This record gives sequence, C-alpha cells and structure tokens, in this order.
Amino acid sequence: MLDAPLTRNLSHSSFRLRCFPELQDRRWILALLFFLCFLSVLLGNSALVYVIRRVARLHSPMYVLVCLLCVVDVLLASVILPNMLLNLLFDWSHISLAGCLIQMFSTYFLSSLESTLLLVMALDRYVAIFKPLRYMDIMSSSAFLKLLVFALLRSVSIMSALVVLAGSLRFCDSNVIQHCYCDHMALVRLACVSTQRNRAAGLAVIVCFVGVDIPVIFFSYVKIVKVVVRAAAASEERLKALHTCSTHLMVIVCFYLVGTITFLSGSLNIPIATGLNTLMGVAYILIPATVNPIIYGVRTKEIRRGLQRMFKLRERKIASLKVSSGKRQTLRTSG
Repeated sequence: MLDAPLTRNLSHSSFRLRCFPELQDRRWILALLFFLCFLSVLLGNSALVYVIRRVARLHSPMYVLVCLLCVVDVLLASVILPNMLLNLLFDWSHISLAGCLIQMFSTYFLSSLESTLLLVMALDRYVAIFKPLRYMDIMSSSAFLKLLVFALLRSVSIMSALVVLAGSLRFCDSNVIQHCYCDHMALVRLACVSTQRNRAAGLAVIVCFVGVDIPVIFFSYVKIVKVVVRAAAASEERLKALHTCSTHLMVIVCFYLVGTITFLSGSLNIPIATGLNTLMGVAYILIPATVNPIIYGVRTKEIRRGLQRMFKLRERKIASLKVSSGKRQTLRTSG
C-alpha cells in the first residue's frame, strides 16, 4: 500500500521516445526515407554555403543571410534526425531528462532563429527594392550585426524560459514521450502537476514569433510583388518574379503554419491524432531544410552563375594541367 504514494512522489529522470509506433512493421522504410532526407539536407545546404563562401560577388547581406539559413537548417536537422534514425533502426529510444531539455532547447532555439532570419531576409529584400540608393547605408555591417544580435537574444531568452519551465515540472506517471524528439507539449503532458504556466509560455512563443514575423514577412512580399508586377514590362519577367515570390511564400507558410498547428494543438488541447501531430512536428523542420537550397540556391540567378563560374574555372585548371602534362611527356620523349 505504501508503494503507490512513493512512486507518485518520484519524478522520472529518463524517458522513452515513441516514434511512429503505429508503423513498427515498416520502421526500416521510415528510417530510409529520413536518412535520404537528412543526406539531401546536408549535401544541399553544404553545397550552397560552399558556393556563397567561394564566390566574392555573393558576399552581400542577402547571401550571408542565405548562408546562415543553410547552417541553421543543417544544425536543426542534426539535432533530431540522428536520434530518430537510431530509434527507428535499433530501438534506441531512451533519453535522460537533461538530454531531453537540451534537445528541446536546441530544436526551438534553431527554429526561432530560422524564423528571425526569414524575417530579416524579407526586410532586406524590401529595403533593396524600395530604398535601393540607401541600401548599403541601411544594411550596413553594423546594422546587419545588430539584427543578428537581436535574433540571438530574442531566441535565447524566450526559449530558455520555455525550457526552464518545462524542466521545473515533476513527472510521476508515464515516461513515454509520444514523439520522435523532445517536443515541448509532448513532455509537458506527462507532468503530474499544474501545467498552466507551460501552456501560457507555449502560446507566448506563438505570439512572439508567428504573431510578429508572419505579418511583417507577408507585408514585405506583397509590397515587393506589387512593385515587380508594375515595373516588369515583359510578361515572362512578371511570371518569373511572381513564381519566385510565391515559392518563397509557400515554404514560409509551410514552416509557420505546420509549426503553429503543432504548438497550438498541445497548448490549447486541440484533438489531433498522435501520428499526425508527430509527422507535422518533423515536417515543419525537414521540409524547409530540404527545399531552401533549391529555392534560395538553384532558383537564384547570381548563385547559379557563381556555380557555373566555379565549374568553368575547374575545367580550365584540369585542361591546363592536361596540356602541361602532355608537353612534359613530349619533351621527355624528344629528349
């Protein structure tokens, strides 16, 4: 009779992550899909960072932001995917409370940093189109540095508060987290004390990021599209500009919409199937990380040209090496 109250007073120090338990028989297929996705994230974003670093003409604020976005995407995928793959392949699902909180902070910190980078990128494009003569003054090195410091401070302060509140809870019932990684509300649901502050903190995160970032980004792109449509005389140029902006907006909407639904479903007790909620929690991280190199890299003229120049220089070097080696051989034979 004494065991029950004793266990009720204990708080779990380790947890188990249940990643798509309804697909246990097809875990290897999921692992293969996620591995291919992880590989594409690593290769695509790393290639884009390499091109931007190597080509001097791409060392402008916009492409530095793209470079930072790629780095954030790689880090974000690296925080969750290796553990997911080990879980799916070898059933390595245990994680300590400290490890869970570290993973939670890393995931949400990097996600919020990505949100801020998308916001700064939209503002950068707005300034480039509406204030072209003052662009270098407005987007100077000092202003750019201030924006990055603001992004770091905002993300660190808000996400630290969220994680500290989650870490202060007591977990006395189940220690099974119904998610592929340490999601905030998936962990909070296991608490055996009041979680009102945690739910309020989750809503505050939505207000601080989605409530501020999305309106500014949407307003910037709408104004940019209007200017481009008016300025572009040729129909092909209009279509290209509209297609580029609409593609950017689709990825941004996917990132914010899916992330918001995932956050709100836990904070407001919206009934969503566990498997669907888990899928959305993974998708809002992986889809932008996979697609961003295509949108901001392959579809951007300057980056495509930079990539072509790099290949041409390599071809010339290889050709010159072949010619020089051929001359040496002929000299040796003639000697």
